[in-house]
Order: sequence, then structure tokens, then C-alpha cells
Amino acid sequence: MHFRKGLHIPVTDLYLTRSNTGQARRVKKNVTLKDIARETGVHVSTVSRALTPNARASLSTEIVSKIRETAERLGYRPNRLASGLRTNRTMSVGVMIPDITNSLFPPIVRGIESVLEPAGYTSIVVNTDSDADREARLYDVLRERGVDGIINAAVHRIDPAALQVFDEIPVVTINRRVESASLPAVISDDAGGIRMAVDHLMENGHKVIAHIAGPETLSTGVDRRKAFEAAMEAHGVKASEYHVAKAAHYIEDEGVRCTEDLLDADASITALVCANDRLALGALDAISRRGLRCPDDMSITGFNDIPFLDLIPPGLTTVQVLQFEVGSTAAEILLKMMAGPDSRVPTTTILPVSLIERGSVQKPKRRSKTRKSRRA
Repeated sequence: MHFRKGLHIPVTDLYLTRSNTGQARRVKKNVTLKDIARETGVHVSTVSRALTPNARASLSTEIVSKIRETAERLGYRPNRLASGLRTNRTMSVGVMIPDITNSLFPPIVRGIESVLEPAGYTSIVVNTDSDADREARLYDVLRERGVDGIINAAVHRIDPAALQVFDEIPVVTINRRVESASLPAVISDDAGGIRMAVDHLMENGHKVIAHIAGPETLSTGVDRRKAFEAAMEAHGVKASEYHVAKAAHYIEDEGVRCTEDLLDADASITALVCANDRLALGALDAISRRGLRCPDDMSITGFNDIPFLDLIPPGLTTVQVLQFEVGSTAAEILLKMMAGPDSRVPTTTILPVSLIERGSVQKPKRRSKTRKSRRA
């Protein structure tokens, strides 16, 4: 390699062009695979394999390190557009989440990226706002971008759009599943988690327990409600002896509304099992408005273990899901699906959960039957 006097930039990295005024100026040339091959003394195909995560397994660690260090030193930047034209892949994956403000999802996205990035893929995150029509439109946007696969945390129980996309490109659902469908899903043990919460309340002496269920349009809403009913019956409590309020959305306002409805219907309720943490936070707000305290007057449990629940008095007892692992497991399954249509992947992967005991549950105490009205 030759250097011009007074310059410390290789001649091969520069070429001359003319500006709009006609004056010549130096422009740095894009480094190619050939440049790296020439520097390292290997074939271009070897360079290509060393810089492709899925193809470097056949090369020695020393060769891969040498090529990657040379590429970094020369300032090599892969041309994804050109690569996509050759391989018919964009090396991008769509990630659909239902609520970008929900703190449940950042750890899940981190889990996804921990697997996709080392494999050379970029994540495109979109927010559906839990709206089925918006979800369908975003499917079109992602397909127009040419994504190689989709991880969807926003599917509904009945979701024709998801099924249509699955016929075209690989799709994995997380946290939720599409009913009676062959879409691979990575979910948490909803039934086991609700059973743990009910058992914990029963062990603390609660008999009159109610449930704030999630939306009926989502698998988590239905599965967790059915799990509550089964757990209560396992303890010998008949369906007529407990109450269920169904939330329209997994948000705090719905937790408030459902709690008020439940307490208006039965003043003897001493505990609430909520289908997620945000509903539980709404329940805490609702009982506070009525002059009640948790856990003195009402024990409450949540589901998911979103951040900072331990900092909100009295600390919410909740079912902890493996958020990071949900994302990483889904990404691993999607990589297998994108590798070839014949790849065998599980239809449903259920990850374990655990009960995190905090201060929101204690043995019930006698309290006055006089309640403040909803209006108050």
C-alpha cells in the first residue's frame, strides 16, 4: 500500500470528484470485501463468511478475528441493500407490541435483540395500541419494508390478519396466542401463576376472593379467568360464591372500574386476584378512594411483575414472568423458522412463573360493613 507524502490515508481509500463549483475534492471510498481480502490475504468468499454470523462456523476463530479486526480498522460498513438483493433477505425483523408505554415490554425487546443482533438482524419495533385495525395496517407496513419475520406480542384470540401474514413469512407470538391456530407461541404459565396467587390467599385465610379478568379478546384474559375459576373450585368454592369482573383493557382505569363494581356487588370481598399488574394498581387506587387500605382491608395480587412494584406501598404481591427469556426464546424460534420452511419448532412454548410475595397480602381482618358509596 502506498501513501502520499504528508497524508496518513491510504491512496486506495480516496478518489477525486468535482463539486458543484467545479473544484476537485477528495471523497473517502467505501471499503469493500475485496479491500479486506487484499489486506488479510484470504479469498473474498472467506471474508464474506467471516462477516456473516450464520456462516462463520466453518472458519477458525483466528481467521474470523483477523478479518473482523481488519474490517473495523478499514471502516467497513456492510451494504445491506445489496446483500438483500443477492439473498432475498433484508436481515430485519418486525416486533409488534400492544402498548409502548407499558414497562412490561422493554425487557422483552431486550431479550429479542440479545438473540437477533448477534445473528446480524435488526429489529423494527411498532406499537399497535391494542387496536386490531392498527395491527393489520402495521402488518402491511412491515411487509412493505421486507422484514424476514415478525415477533408479535399484540395478537388477539381471533386474529385473521396474523394468520394471513403467517402464510407468507414466519411469525411467532409472545405473551399471547391465537386460538385454534398453528402459529408458534411463547407464553408464560398463566394457569400455574393464577393458581399460585389463589393458593397464597387461601393460605392466608381469605375465603371471599374476586377476580379482575383481562379482556375477553385476548388469550391471557380468558386463560387467566378460567384458571381462577378452576383454582377456586379446587378449594371447594362454587361459582356462585365468587365474583368476576371483566376489564376492557389492561389499564389502571379499568382496574378502578372493576374494583368498584365488585365491591358494590359484594361488600364482604377481602381479596382481589388481578389478571395483570396495571389492573392491580387500579384496584389499589379504587379501595383508597373508598377509605380502605391494602392489606388491612383488602389483599391484592397482580401478574407480570413489572418494574418498581416493590417501591409502591405496600409492595404488590404478583406473579413474576420471565420477561427477558420470553423475548430471547421467541427470537431463537424465529431464527430457526427463517433458516428454512422445514425447520421443526414447537407450536407452544410455556415458560415457568413464580410468585413474588410482598406486602399487599395478609390475613383478613374484621372491618365495618359501612362502605363509602361509589359517588363518595
